[in-house]
Amino acid sequence: MEWIWLLALVVIIIAALVYYQRSLAARRERELGDARAEALRWYERLGGQVMNLHGDEPAVRQALADAGERYTAAGSQLEQARTPRQYELARETALEGLTYVRAARTAMGIDPGPELPTLASARGAGTLTKERTVDVQGQRYTAGPQPSNSTPYYYPGGHYQGRPVPSGWYSTPWWKPALAGAAGAVGGLLIADALFSPAFADPGYGYDAGYQEGFQDGAGWDGGADDGMGGADGGDYGGGAWCGGDFGGGDFGGDF
Repeated sequence: MEWIWLLALVVIIIAALVYYQRSLAARRERELGDARAEALRWYERLGGQVMNLHGDEPAVRQALADAGERYTAAGSQLEQARTPRQYELARETALEGLTYVRAARTAMGIDPGPELPTLASARGAGTLTKERTVDVQGQRYTAGPQPSNSTPYYYPGGHYQGRPVPSGWYSTPWWKPALAGAAGAVGGLLIADALFSPAFADPGYGYDAGYQEGFQDGAGWDGGADDGMGGADGGDYGGGAWCGGDFGGGDFGGDF
């Protein structure tokens, strides 16, 4: 009789293992389906905006061009996605594109639309609230909270070389190393240092409290003329993930 009880126990254990494996597979399938649906939802919304918005102002054209780049990138990521994480990356890219759409609508003087989920890359970066112009290596750079002919490049907020850079409008996309001047990334750091020196980082004078937090904690800036920019920070989400950021390897664009 003992062998019957032993056989019954083995059967029960096998049945439990099969049930667990099937439940785990079903849960993973649901998670994958949910992540895919969420990414597609934002991707399709971005596509509708990109196709229907048009404008002649430099700030509008540039923001829509950036939104179009994210739309193309998100589509490519969706085609290659096989895991929830990969779909999350595609979702982040689509959401970033929609932040550029909102910027374009703002530059057009129309309702920017409903608020969007916060980009992982922009957390702790803050928002520009005051215009600032500096000269670096013989070139003039301007940043401010509103689009203008002198600040046609929108940035949704992120990190540059590990340093927080607030969302706002800029005279040039200096966070792209190729456009930071002959010094490349070093030139970008010099521009960041000049634009975001501590004297202009206190709430109410040039940046909001969110940026102050990023200034103090997010990137370890010291008390000198140091400050920064980005994409979702490397180990988190790299970027505003697109101006030189890396969407692979767990990054949403490490550096912008």
